[in-house]
Amino acid sequence: DVARAALQHGARIVNDVSGGRADPAMAPLVADAGVSWVLMHWRSVAADRPHADTHYDDVVGEVRAELLASVDAAVAAGVDPAKLVIDPGLGFAKTAQHNWALLRALPQLVATGIPVLLGASRKRFLGTLLAGPDGSPRPPPGRETATAVISALAALYGAWGVRVHDVRATADALKVVGAWAHTETWRAGDDG
Repeated sequence: DVARAALQHGARIVNDVSGGRADPAMAPLVADAGVSWVLMHWRSVAADRPHADTHYDDVVGEVRAELLASVDAAVAAGVDPAKLVIDPGLGFAKTAQHNWALLRALPQLVATGIPVLLGASRKRFLGTLLAGPDGSPRPPPGRETATAVISALAALYGAWGVRVHDVRATADALKVVGAWAHTETWRAGDDG
């Protein structure tokens, strides 16, 4: 109902944390609307067990395969493949080690040819990485710099987009990446 209402009010993208698994009516809705659909990886879509299915023998291979299965199901339901985006679901039924492995493997996800969205903003694994001397995780607002760094690296490795809380910090980081990566388009003296 939320997706339908959003589409009726002009939304052009449906972000589905279940990767199309929670609501069988979602694929036909997206197909009929002709909008983009973000298929996120999350093995457990039950609200009472968000981290229940965290065992992976090969997190990168399994997440990639499960995302591609979601894509195949969406296409079989009539969704335009050019409108699909995949999201590895950082923090959703994944440990910190899983999240880092998926970030390192971003080129493998990009190589599928399907646009990749990352949502690392303020995630717990960043708080743990940035823990204080007493071992307590850094609170979410203090994770923005790490989020901007991940966003910049994601851009360099070909991510289609990032989901963030602090748009300005991320936009600044992406401008720096753009200037660095595309020096032929930057003119000396533009800003000093």
